[in-house]
Amino acid sequence: MTSPALLELQNVRVMRGNKIVLDDLSLRIGSEEHVAILGPNGCGKSTLIKTITRECYPVVQQGSGMRILGLERWNVAELRELLGIVSNDLMSSCTSEAVGRDVVLSGFFSSTRVFPHHNIDPKQKELADAALAQLQVSHLAERRVLEMSSGEARRVLIARALAHRPRALLFDEPTNSLDVFARHSLRETMSQLAKSGVGIILVTHELSDIVPEIERVVLMSRGRIAADGSKHEILRQERLTAVFGIRGRDRASRWLLPLMVKDIYQEQIRIGGLRLPLVSLRLSW
Repeated sequence: MTSPALLELQNVRVMRGNKIVLDDLSLRIGSEEHVAILGPNGCGKSTLIKTITRECYPVVQQGSGMRILGLERWNVAELRELLGIVSNDLMSSCTSEAVGRDVVLSGFFSSTRVFPHHNIDPKQKELADAALAQLQVSHLAERRVLEMSSGEARRVLIARALAHRPRALLFDEPTNSLDVFARHSLRETMSQLAKSGVGIILVTHELSDIVPEIERVVLMSRGRIAADGSKHEILRQERLTAVFGIRGRDRASRWLLPLMVKDIYQEQIRIGGLRLPLVSLRLSW
């Protein structure tokens, strides 16, 4: 018997005001896949995430629906054990006086910090400390988020999502606002999580975020799926030019696009003893 898909969206249409943001979008992601959803800003990626997390609701129409592991309705507490979310919206909400451990513990209560009325049991504290240790940030347990670097805070946020030991993690533009070293570290974290058996769903406009373990790429454009397949099939110059609107006569495209379509972890340089993907530096400039 075939196991149900982790995520399955069928003919999903989402509107904001009078504007169609997701246009009858259909997408299926298996429970053990590592997938990148790639597209320029404004293509509907953020709305897709908000639709999955039920912050946005699709238009009710015949033949439309969304399922997680085959079910249309879930208890939120149970859903957290299946799919963890690491988003920039949540990151901004967590920038407070809260310390690292409290941010991780807040995930058990769907909040952004621990409040006086929250009762924390020993098992939750054990899971929170284990998640911090897994991300190698146990030293941040008592440090305030305001005193952390952007990279440290992002790792604490990943630990928050991991505390429930979910089957998969959904990353929303995970390297935004990070410097080149923090970006490299976070990509290494995604690789390690993928190798450990955690499914990775990466939503990004940065090609250099696509770690080697991700084999499938979904290209989005104007609220629709423009292409879907293996990364070697999808990450081609003609496809990226069409979706990102980079024209051949543009000065940057003459050297950038050929680098984009390579395996981005093949070319590396060494800075201060740290090996970094060359393309990640060029895309960051």
